[in-house]
Amino acid sequence: MNHTFTNFDAELTRLYGEIRHMGELAVAQLKAALFALHSKDAAVADAVVRGDAAIDALEREVGHDVLRLLALRQPMARDLREVYGALKISADIERIGDLAANIAKRVKIVHRHPALPVLDDIEALLNFSALMVADAVAAYHARDAEQSHAVRARDAELDERYTQLFSRLLSHMSQAPDAITAGTHMLFIAKNLERVGDHATNIVENTIFIVTGEDALDQRIKRDGTAN
Repeated sequence: MNHTFTNFDAELTRLYGEIRHMGELAVAQLKAALFALHSKDAAVADAVVRGDAAIDALEREVGHDVLRLLALRQPMARDLREVYGALKISADIERIGDLAANIAKRVKIVHRHPALPVLDDIEALLNFSALMVADAVAAYHARDAEQSHAVRARDAELDERYTQLFSRLLSHMSQAPDAITAGTHMLFIAKNLERVGDHATNIVENTIFIVTGEDALDQRIKRDGTAN
């Protein structure tokens, strides 16, 4: 029996390591996209696009490990939450990697056009969202419900920043028709960053569920005014 428990713990540890590595890669991808945006380095942007494959591969490994744990170990209670939460968190990290790659593709297009006056705001938004992801992954690794709640609360600020940037971009594009192409791609980049924040929030909500068993949290505070 002890041998069985030891094997289960070892497999869980492997699962945790895969997810932590996925999170580190996703944060690195976002930071590299930020560098590509700031430095106008197309080679870095291309590397971000190629790097998405490593995150995809890790997600597949997590999926295989979860299926094996469910089939062979039949976890219950907290252990089941750990396994189920890991699967959901890996899916959110994979989506963050996809969004980082999409941002990198658009960065290359943006830099073919004259610079927009909102570049600093985009960089700040990118940095803010990357920090949210890093803190979300750290909260998961530490199984820290309090830190998870703090990260979750920051999603509202990200929404506000995104809404303000959206308005500034639209205003600039209406006054400068030659900025419409670059501005449109900037709008997509900004929306991708807002979505990164949503996925970081999903990660910490699943962490809270793992730690406490609570899956009925208060409704998220959303301050995205772009759809109003």
